[in-house]
Amino acid sequence: MPEHASERPDVFTWIDEAERARERAGLVRTLRPRPASSPLLDLASNDYLGLSRHPETVRGAREAAERWGAGATGSRLVTGTTELHAELERELAAFCGFEAALVLSSGYAANLAAVTALSDRGTLVVSDAGNHASIVDGCRLSRAEVAVTPHGDPETARKTLAAHVGRALLVSDSVFSVDGDAAPLAAYAEACRAEGAALVVDDAHGLGVLGEGGRGALHAAGLAGASDVVATVTLSKSLGSQGGAVLGPAKVIRHLINTARTFIFDTGLAPAATGAALAGLRLLRREPERADRAREVAALLYERLTASGLTAARPDAAVVSVRAPSASEALRWAADCREAGLSVGCFRPPSVPDGISRLRLTARADLTGDEIGRAVETILRTAPAGATDPRATRG
Repeated sequence: MPEHASERPDVFTWIDEAERARERAGLVRTLRPRPASSPLLDLASNDYLGLSRHPETVRGAREAAERWGAGATGSRLVTGTTELHAELERELAAFCGFEAALVLSSGYAANLAAVTALSDRGTLVVSDAGNHASIVDGCRLSRAEVAVTPHGDPETARKTLAAHVGRALLVSDSVFSVDGDAAPLAAYAEACRAEGAALVVDDAHGLGVLGEGGRGALHAAGLAGASDVVATVTLSKSLGSQGGAVLGPAKVIRHLINTARTFIFDTGLAPAATGAALAGLRLLRREPERADRAREVAALLYERLTASGLTAARPDAAVVSVRAPSASEALRWAADCREAGLSVGCFRPPSVPDGISRLRLTARADLTGDEIGRAVETILRTAPAGATDPRATRG
């Protein structure tokens, strides 16, 4: 140790106070490594179609790793693009109804790529207030003028676009991850077309759940393949793998290949994840009823919980959000569920834009009737005082 090092001030003392503040607010987040085989009933993951452990998806990962190796070995523009990546891009674009696709290492990277590559200092980016953090970060990095409009408000979005002269785009989730509500995509598209703007939609929670056979929210809205629409998706939710992609007109994809920093300077998606995503996509194409079942399970959870007095947001896809009286009660509720054998999500500030803490349940297509009943019974039995009060307090 250098002389007098122990006498030097700790430059990170400010972290101690920040940590104490989080503890006082009940907002401490911790990592909980799960075992390979968990006894918990899973309503917390985003494995909407139950494909992450499906034999075909696992085999796709294994065979890809055996053939192509453990890693992509480099960025996509150097050695990181395999024939498997190109195959996934072709099939994903065709399935979702777009001209072309570009696979990235995560859905987060896909959103950063789309927003930053399609805007610059002279661009106006209109962003829905409920958008995911990856879109928010993309807006910040874009150096564009950013206008955040009220959640699900196409009229304000249109007026904001109309007041701008020059290039513009509107960015929105298709299904919002907190409450599971769907964006007014048709109205957003109409606003964009009226003002000559592009529409960029993060369909992370729509792919595999909405649209014909799970083709996504844009397909359901009749917007897939439009010349003024770009979509981003994740491969880590319905397809049971990892990674992300941008879909749109071929010239947009070519532009991203040449300008998107999270594509150019990032190592390509690992072959195992690519192979698993491709296997999951083919399985969904062969078994489209999985998308219907995921929505059905979400509706059942909502109906049974609200019939018993809990306050929940009506699901438009596979996410069911149940309000908690406070952040601390939400945390305790989730812990009690876990102790009783049920894994649920727990969303608290700053993850929730309205400051209201929630349990976040994710429906899965492979849940049985008995498992749904067990989940509902557990949530009701562990509910804190005040959870059934429709005047749920802010957490």
